[in-house]
Amino acid sequence: MSSLKLYNTLTRTKEPFHPADETNVRMYVCGPTVYDHAHIGNARPVIVFDVLFRLLRHIYGEAHVKYVRNITDVDDKINARAAERGVSIRDLTEETNRVFQADVAALGCLPPTVQPRATEHIVPMIEMIERLIANGHAYAADGHVLFSVPSMADYGRLSRRPLDEMIAGARVDVASYKKDEMDFVLWKPSKDDEPGWHSPWGRGRPGWHIECSAMSWKHLGETFDIHGGGIDLVFPHHENEIAQSRCAFGHGVMARYWMHNGFLQVEGEKMSKSLGNFITIHDLLHTEKFGGRKWPGEVLRLAMLRTHYRQPIDWTVKALEEAERALLAWHDADHFDEVAPSLTPPEQLLHALSDDLNVAEAISVLHALRKTGQMSALKSGLSLLGLYDATLCLSVRSFDPASDLTPESRVKIENWIDARLAARAAKNWAESDRIRDELASMGVALKDNKDGTTTWEVKR
Repeated sequence: MSSLKLYNTLTRTKEPFHPADETNVRMYVCGPTVYDHAHIGNARPVIVFDVLFRLLRHIYGEAHVKYVRNITDVDDKINARAAERGVSIRDLTEETNRVFQADVAALGCLPPTVQPRATEHIVPMIEMIERLIANGHAYAADGHVLFSVPSMADYGRLSRRPLDEMIAGARVDVASYKKDEMDFVLWKPSKDDEPGWHSPWGRGRPGWHIECSAMSWKHLGETFDIHGGGIDLVFPHHENEIAQSRCAFGHGVMARYWMHNGFLQVEGEKMSKSLGNFITIHDLLHTEKFGGRKWPGEVLRLAMLRTHYRQPIDWTVKALEEAERALLAWHDADHFDEVAPSLTPPEQLLHALSDDLNVAEAISVLHALRKTGQMSALKSGLSLLGLYDATLCLSVRSFDPASDLTPESRVKIENWIDARLAARAAKNWAESDRIRDELASMGVALKDNKDGTTTWEVKR
């Protein structure tokens, strides 16, 4: 098998991956802030790093890979949403997390080794903050504790932004107690109606960045192998995580490899509620909001993986339809059900994934395996990518696309069929063929019966 190479945002190069300890490979990925259903952009790092998790487990053994993905359950957005809905913070976070876990499971993602909650790690957060104060990297002021950015000589090494851009990008609040405008909050006071914990600086709650530093420390150690997340987290979140962890423990690195997936847009536009194209994972799985139908989780997963994880992705109905056709072709291949997956994934597929998760090349390998009738190897390759499961794959194979058409779409199709029957009765074969071709371009297949009627089905 080829050696694994990963693109490291810290060095801006693709590097051979060498874990600090091959018997304990450690990866941390920023997880959800559980105040609302996760949008489809949030699904991208979940899927991408699930593939990496699977690959690492194959290379080093399941017992030797530890994957930590946190749950942020204390945050100002959570406070605001709970107040808006008139529910308790606990009820909001529990329900939102329950939906998230079910949604990502439907996407074929394995559970991480550990899913720590921020509210269960307040003590280590306070301990880290105390270390930073003792080391001269943080200071208390007016009930707050802030990290002193000027105290770290190489702050900004990950994002490599000029100072003025970092100041603008940080969107920091102007406050009289700050010594420098770049300084960021580690701890802040809580009002009586806000979540809060007792600390040396009074009753309060942690800043966002210190949460991930504390949780990665407690579950992976002071330094570890891989830290992942979306490209939008590079600054300020990941930059600040590095500052906190390095300055608290005195190491030159926090994580040795930093990996980031690219942005996602929807049908060529930035996703936003104001544009009406804000789509959650839950929407795609359970409603007809996108493309007029529900989508099986495997289809969403494959559509996400067909674009290299570091590149921007355009989330379109067409892309989902293409992904579904590919899945159906693999699962409906001759003799697919007659063989068991091979014990080892195909070498060509491992070679592709070992090149910085080149899933596009891996998918080409899967098509070639189907074409040459290598069903056992095909199943094994699909399994490694999280695209084959004895039960999950049935959601694609047994899915009836026509059952999820909107009533308006059904009426439109039936009207076209009536028009075609009229054209056939008038022996207007050109018009009849035109309507058939128009419907076929939409994925609607017609079957003319001997009694003069026509039935139809949707083939994606």
